[in-house]
Amino acid sequence: MSERPKIAQKSPYPVEVSAGKAYFWCSCGQSSKQPFCDGSHKDTGFTPVKYEADSDKTVFFCGCKATGKVPLCDGGHNKL
Repeated sequence: MSERPKIAQKSPYPVEVSAGKAYFWCSCGQSSKQPFCDGSHKDTGFTPVKYEADSDKTVFFCGCKATGKVPLCDGGHNKL
């Protein structure tokens, strides 16, 4: 895919997640509900990425869309 995602922000989104709940991370960067999908990827090659929490905790969803640990931040924004 040659299309590149939009950088939503150059830092992660800390989110309190709940065990057993599914979250759909925006992979295109266009969503107005970052870091989650709002359907803005329609008519693109992007699809949301499902994340299911295994426990109640804080996770850091990638905001720059350049992570190698999709959908979580791996610090890739430090190289942008």
